[in-house]
Amino acid sequence: MTPQPSAALSATAPPDLLYSEAEEDLRTAVRSLLTHRGAPTTVLAGAESGRPYDAELWRSLAAGIGTAGLLVPDKLGGQGATARETAVVLEELGRAVAPVPQLTSAVLAVTALLGCDTGDAEVAAPLAALAEGRRVGALAVPLTTPPGGRPAATVRAAAGRRPLLSGEITAVAGAAGADLLLVPADTGLYAVDTGAEGVRITPVTSLDLTRPLARVTLAEAPGSLLAGPGRARDAVDAALLTGAGLLASEQLGVAEWCLEETVRYTGERRQFGRPVGSFQALKHRLAALWLEVASARAVARNAADALATGSPDTAVAVAVAQSYCGEVAVRAAQECVQLHGGIGMTWEHPAHLYLKRAKSAELALGTPGRHRAALARLVDLPGPPD
Repeated sequence: MTPQPSAALSATAPPDLLYSEAEEDLRTAVRSLLTHRGAPTTVLAGAESGRPYDAELWRSLAAGIGTAGLLVPDKLGGQGATARETAVVLEELGRAVAPVPQLTSAVLAVTALLGCDTGDAEVAAPLAALAEGRRVGALAVPLTTPPGGRPAATVRAAAGRRPLLSGEITAVAGAAGADLLLVPADTGLYAVDTGAEGVRITPVTSLDLTRPLARVTLAEAPGSLLAGPGRARDAVDAALLTGAGLLASEQLGVAEWCLEETVRYTGERRQFGRPVGSFQALKHRLAALWLEVASARAVARNAADALATGSPDTAVAVAVAQSYCGEVAVRAAQECVQLHGGIGMTWEHPAHLYLKRAKSAELALGTPGRHRAALARLVDLPGPPD
């Protein structure tokens, strides 16, 4: 007799990692916009402008295409899409190292709000504003915080008719350009307007010029309670997990651009009467990198699909994606700089923007080593002996 699969096993469909027609249409729209208004050369020209992000480009993406509300249900003012569509957008933003707050506002801040009671007007109003692109938000935690990290609360809320928040959070991505902060405090998660009295946002020197960091200082700043301590922790954890899973798609986009640009350049640059890309040593390096990028695409898509479907293995999928994609993006960017030779080392070529984005993203939301340690715990795999 042929053994039959268990009911639980047969009910679990394999993840669909292929891009749907709707996802490809979304990619086409985003890429077309970025080609005309956010090409790497344009990003390079504005890298030292001091602007926290490209406001005009963000308006076109957020309101024109609707990327700001992809994760928000339509009944709450969003597009009613999923993490899969958001992942496609982040791939394209990674390919262009676009200086826009898609990850910090449309993913981290939005997901944190979705973890609160969306039937409460204090939650629904800012969520709709973020989804429609009318406001820009930021989750006030250090960018290096991994999923489940739960850093100690550095902000205290004084009880009163309206809570007053005091404390400091360092290395907050997206804070410099935000008008709404979601601040985890000792008594819950609070919404704080950046223009309110007692709020000071101080930009700090960051490696990635396209994703600036800032120090947030609150001195009896008024805030609105969004969720109590228990629900706030769950909401922040969900935001960090979603952010880490979708960051892998951005890292994939960085790696894809670096690989394609390097192949193009080595096919055009000639030495000893032939393209340098025809030399066997370089062909082997690029072939190995292509295999790594293809693998990165698989794990990034798996993480996005797990987030979209609410898979019970989401934490595992995210840990796998982040433990792999960050290092692949860095390696692709390093190869891009090196194989471009002298021009790759200059400020005029955009390769350095991709290397800086790759290196900063490798540290964001947990390092690959932290995610490998988390993966070992999730699958009950003992680590190396001390």
